[in-house]
Amino acid sequence: MPRFVILEHDWPMRHWDFLLEAGTLLRAWRLLAEPTPGCVVPAEPNADHRIFYLDYEGPISGDRGNVTRWDAGTFDWLADRSDCVEVELHGTKLSGRWRIERSSGEPRGLPPWSLIAPAPQG
Repeated sequence: MPRFVILEHDWPMRHWDFLLEAGTLLRAWRLLAEPTPGCVVPAEPNADHRIFYLDYEGPISGDRGNVTRWDAGTFDWLADRSDCVEVELHGTKLSGRWRIERSSGEPRGLPPWSLIAPAPQG
């Protein structure tokens, strides 16, 4: 089963790197707020990352701050299209169906992608 990790990154501003294992690389998005069930989180696609980051915490080369593991686990691919990625997460903090989808970018200035979180249960 593929793995995922969410790394809290303190540079250039605080954000969360959402990384999904896809073969020999990690598909990556920068989340501009902490992922929270029931919330829509602005997201930006990021360059693919090395698989190394599934297990890494510490300084980033080039004086680009530090990362710490915020959550990690396994996941199932449910959809992988150019406008939407949907996964079932099995993490320590996060579980359930999560979608990253292209949004309208409205209101003006928001990133063109969003992480859509499931509503809290209970």
